[in-house]
Amino acid sequence: MPIRGVWATSEWRLDTKRILVTGASSGLGFAMAKALLAVGGEVALASRSERKLKEISAGLKGEGDRAHILVMDVRNEDSVKSAVSWVKENWGGLDMLVNNAGIGMVTVNPNFLTQPQPFLDVPPSKFKDVFDTNVFGYFLVASAFARLFLERKRGRIINVSINKETMTRRGFVPYGPSRAASEAMSYVMAEDLKPHNIAVNILLPGGATNTGMIPIAMPDEIRSRLLNPDVMARPITFLASDEAEGLTGESIIATDFDSWLSKFRASRPTDHP
Repeated sequence: MPIRGVWATSEWRLDTKRILVTGASSGLGFAMAKALLAVGGEVALASRSERKLKEISAGLKGEGDRAHILVMDVRNEDSVKSAVSWVKENWGGLDMLVNNAGIGMVTVNPNFLTQPQPFLDVPPSKFKDVFDTNVFGYFLVASAFARLFLERKRGRIINVSINKETMTRRGFVPYGPSRAASEAMSYVMAEDLKPHNIAVNILLPGGATNTGMIPIAMPDEIRSRLLNPDVMARPITFLASDEAEGLTGESIIATDFDSWLSKFRASRPTDHP
C-alpha cells in the first residue's frame, strides 16, 4: 500500500519533481526516498546492491510508477554514465540529486565506538575504500548529473554529511576526514554552479542515526539514543520544494530544521515563493 504517515501531509508537494537518491536501499537514503514519494515526487532509488533494491521494491509497489530502482555503483564511471542515460531516456531530465551513498567506520573497525583505532593502524586499503566511496563517489555522481542540470540551466544537488564533532572524533579515520572533504567540496560545487542557477546544499542528521553504519552488537541503552532516519524526511522534502528556490551553499542540520526554517522564512522577502 502507498506510503503513509506524517510526511504524506507535509506542507510541500512535489508532484512534478524527478529526484534521484543514491544509497537509497537502506538507512538515511531509504528514509529520504520514502519521504519524497509520500508527497508526490517521482524518485529513482539507486544503490550498487541489486539484491537490496529488489528487497525494498515490494514495499514500493503502492507508489505505482513513481518509484524506480536503479543499480548504480557511485565509484564506477561506467555505472554512473548508465544511470545518467537511464534518467535521460526515462525522464528526459532531473530536478534534484541526493548524494547519500557512503560507507562508515564499521567497514574499517567493527568496534569503532567501544574500541577506537588509531589512524596509524588503519589499513591503507580501507582508507582508500572509504574515500573512494564518500569523496570520489560524490564527485563522480555530482559532476555527471550536473551536466544534465547545465543543459536545463537549473537543478539541485544535496550532499549528505555529518556533524563536525564526528569528523574529528578519536578513532574516526578515515570516515570523519572523508566527510570533511566531501563537505568542503560541496561549498566549492555551490560556488562553481551558482552562475548556472544550480544549487548545492548540505544536509546532515545532527547526530548518530540508527542505520547499518552502527555496529549490530550495540548495547540497547546506546541504540535507544540513536536518531531515527526519518529525521531527514522533512528537510529533504523542503529542499526539493519550490520554497527552496534560490537556496545554495547552505548546511542544514535535520534536528534543528524547524528553527532553521523559521529564520529562513523570516529573512526572505514576503513576495518570494
